[in-house]
Amino acid sequence: MQYRTEQDALGKLDVPEFAYWGIHTQRATANFQLSQSRLNPSLIRALAMVKKACAEANRELGYLDELKAGAIAQACNELIDGKLAAQFPVDALQGGAGTSANMNANEVIANRAIELLDGTKGDYRMVDPLAHVNLHQSTNDVFPTAVKVACVGRVRALSDSCAKLQGAFQEKERDFAHILKIGRTEMQEAVPMTLGAEFSAFAEAVSRDRWRIFKCRERIKQVGLGGTAIGTGLGAPRNYIFLVIEKLRQITGLGLNRAENLVGETANADVFVEVSGILKAHAATLSKISTDLRLLNLLGEINLPPVQAGSSIMPGKVNPVVCEAVAQASVKVCANDFIVTECAARGTFQINEFMPLLAYSLLESADLLINADTMLSAHVRAVSCDEDACRRRTDAGTALITPFVPHIGYAAAEALALEYAAEPRGSLRDFLIAKLGAELVNRVLDPFSIVALGYKDEKNS
Repeated sequence: MQYRTEQDALGKLDVPEFAYWGIHTQRATANFQLSQSRLNPSLIRALAMVKKACAEANRELGYLDELKAGAIAQACNELIDGKLAAQFPVDALQGGAGTSANMNANEVIANRAIELLDGTKGDYRMVDPLAHVNLHQSTNDVFPTAVKVACVGRVRALSDSCAKLQGAFQEKERDFAHILKIGRTEMQEAVPMTLGAEFSAFAEAVSRDRWRIFKCRERIKQVGLGGTAIGTGLGAPRNYIFLVIEKLRQITGLGLNRAENLVGETANADVFVEVSGILKAHAATLSKISTDLRLLNLLGEINLPPVQAGSSIMPGKVNPVVCEAVAQASVKVCANDFIVTECAARGTFQINEFMPLLAYSLLESADLLINADTMLSAHVRAVSCDEDACRRRTDAGTALITPFVPHIGYAAAEALALEYAAEPRGSLRDFLIAKLGAELVNRVLDPFSIVALGYKDEKNS
């Protein structure tokens, strides 16, 4: 392998000739051998958007010449398009509040810009990672801004995936609207309901999550770009500070705004805790739904689609693996919420040193939930119902008697339940018809009457 030699304040170091990264990244790869995890792809794209906004602001104000700024912007565009992702070897968990990630971006952009200008990688006289790519910036305003840009994008995608999952449950709500079954409380049979109503509850929970997620984007649209080291804008021209946000808004297509208090924006990460909590709420919803689907499948009331063989030793066994995977993703998101909370709480004075772990965990949570929603949506659409199983379970117990209480009274209903339980003969519905008449039984046990809001009081209607 061929190398080029680069130099920083600590001395000289060899960097692979093929690498677009430079000496700062090379040191970081040696210093932070922790997780073997890399920066989230959406964060790399967001860093490139921030760098492009800075370059365009500096070009418009005359701080960068057209040639350098144009090459930097083109290099950023390539990163935004997903190219050169392999040139980001730094560990996602790194000290320095994201300095290594920022420098990795600076060096990759600089060396690609040099190539675009027909130069040789490492010839920083043409485009320098610090003097040009990082001009009027600090890690402390660039990295948190990039995290927010990435987060807004992922949250937007999560809102869309929630909508698809909601739609899948609503389809089943309509398909199963006529199927009478037993509702359960305390893991015991309770009162009749419809399978459609049960699926409507899933749809409603996801709908609430979708609304929360949609609204939480507003919380992360206030960014601190231009605040430099601690939010005072030290080292950056005033006209640049105002212009760079406009450029970032144009590049991202997001409704970003400069935070009113850049010092507060730089020092605090509480907004990420709020967003993470909303992601955790959706994870809790998915976990609950996954459990219910598995149990309904176990009871035989629904059939989850078989997607793979379930056992290496038990022929023919099929497991509810998609629901299990979604539940595991939910656990990971809940764990990540704790990490985000701890990272935000552990920041000191004017910055948060733990932004790399916070960013990794928050973006991972968003990605996990998007993928879980997508998987579960397809799975739910393939769910079928065993109407006979629902009917047998409904007729096997005494839960069907409860809806008759308003019509015949509690004591009479209880007497019927005890009589049937003492000597079951035929289906409970047939028993009730024999005792109460077909007209009343069919009217009360009509699936749409069962799930109507309350019963119709003929005396006071």
